[in-house]
Amino acid sequence: MLVAAAVCPCPPLLVPDVAAGAAPELDAARTACSDALGVLAAARPDLLVVIGPAEQHSQGPYASGATGSFHGFGVDIDVTLGTGEGQERPLPPSLAVGAWLLTRAQWDSPVEGFGVGEPLSPERCLAVGRELGARAKRVALLVMGDGSACRTLKAPGYLDERAADFDAQAARALGAADVEALKALDESLAYELKAAGRASWQVLAGAAEGAVLAGQLLYEDAPYGVGYFVAAWS
Repeated sequence: MLVAAAVCPCPPLLVPDVAAGAAPELDAARTACSDALGVLAAARPDLLVVIGPAEQHSQGPYASGATGSFHGFGVDIDVTLGTGEGQERPLPPSLAVGAWLLTRAQWDSPVEGFGVGEPLSPERCLAVGRELGARAKRVALLVMGDGSACRTLKAPGYLDERAADFDAQAARALGAADVEALKALDESLAYELKAAGRASWQVLAGAAEGAVLAGQLLYEDAPYGVGYFVAAWS
């Protein structure tokens, strides 16, 4: 059963070495992520599952010990998700950022990963969430994902007037631990707005069915024209 969750953005820029001179711009987000991970640790889960968006070849489960890196972003940093032998395929960037956050927090409890396909239907997302929530008696989720990428003219997806409202809806749902509101996020609109976190958030909604959790929004901003949110559920 789900006992806690942390929602964090997943840009590689969250790693200071990747951001380089721009690193201070996300200091508040990093601090909020640390606070959210503190909520996970306080819940004392039997298993933590890190979930995040992934391309087709990177979707599905990752065993403890899976490795990733930020070499593709010009930085010689390797990360490991928990401990163990892992597997040959590398972590997708979203899970690599999650692994970096956990290493930074000195996480030492059992952890696994799961790459979620961005086109995954809401119904399938909910089903995956239910499966993950049943993986142990006390399950926690670290949910990686970004909001719209269309908040400004310089955003990756250019300016879309619908983006601010979509992000506000997502932020309210994440901050209130509102499962039904997360389920109601529009799949097609999320795709058009390049909101890569939609599927991950709906996996969280599936895992949280039947759990009575309170939420808190710890961070909300749109640096670089992309919606970033940090929330903690417990």
